[in-house]
Amino acid sequence: MKKIICAALCLMMVLGGFSACKSDDGLIKVGIINNPPDESGYREANVKDFERVFTEENGYEASTFYSDINSEQIDAARGFIAEGVNYLLISASSSDGWDRVLMEAKDAGVRVFLFDRMVNSSEDLYEAAVVSDMNKQGEIAVSWLREQNLDVYNIVHIQGFMGTDAQRGRTAALDREFASGTMNKVVQRSASWDGDAAREIVEGVIASGESFNVIYAENDGMAEGAVEALDAAGISHGVDKDVIIIGFDCNRWALRELLAGNWNFNVQCSPFQALVIDEMIKRLEAGETLTEKKIISEERGFDARTITQADIDNYGIGD
Repeated sequence: MKKIICAALCLMMVLGGFSACKSDDGLIKVGIINNPPDESGYREANVKDFERVFTEENGYEASTFYSDINSEQIDAARGFIAEGVNYLLISASSSDGWDRVLMEAKDAGVRVFLFDRMVNSSEDLYEAAVVSDMNKQGEIAVSWLREQNLDVYNIVHIQGFMGTDAQRGRTAALDREFASGTMNKVVQRSASWDGDAAREIVEGVIASGESFNVIYAENDGMAEGAVEALDAAGISHGVDKDVIIIGFDCNRWALRELLAGNWNFNVQCSPFQALVIDEMIKRLEAGETLTEKKIISEERGFDARTITQADIDNYGIGD
């Protein structure tokens, strides 16, 4: 009977535009929409971070939906709204297409936080975004690449899942170099964060006979796949070798490749946003008003010539 009454009250509050009910035992109801943990080492760490923070012991009743298909994520958001969650936490597969469902959440009194990735929606449709500056990540990598003063830059550019905030940001800085003619685009193709697909792209470039001396892969897994293709073809890579390798995310195993001189540069992307959102939710629950709209994780790049084991221990993610 108690659950029926609560459900009825929730429905009335949704229709009236007020906040959804908490669970019967007073827990804050949270719907988490994320990309699949097997997407990458970064994503696995990100998923584990949210699982660690949003627990019953910390005052939450959390439900999670995983997909890298934007329409499925949006359908899941509608499902969570219908279930009467208090908060939606979203890492969008694609930046576009979220306006309508975010408006539905606002009308239902469901507060929204973005994490990891931005969406192309009005700021008044979400409480705050805890994200990386993906454009800055691309600028860090390209700035380092310019500093190498190569005679020629022939670049194999392996992109992430098209339309994601990470792909757009990490692509933008390199696209400016291509447009200005300072660097040459040998190939620019998406491997959708997949190492096997990246390997196949590089195998195709090698088979074509086109000359290249830089692989710019938008995550570590794709950089690893690209290196597998180089190794199979007997092409050297890393410090003072034939091909420069650039990756993103700072998985520990990837940073160890830098330390060994097999890769050249890696840009940090912090997966740890859950505690920041938890703190903001607790402030809202205490009646406070949030003033920060966008919280940017502080990140940096690592050069194979200067990286240390302490850097790997302090900044690496995963094993």
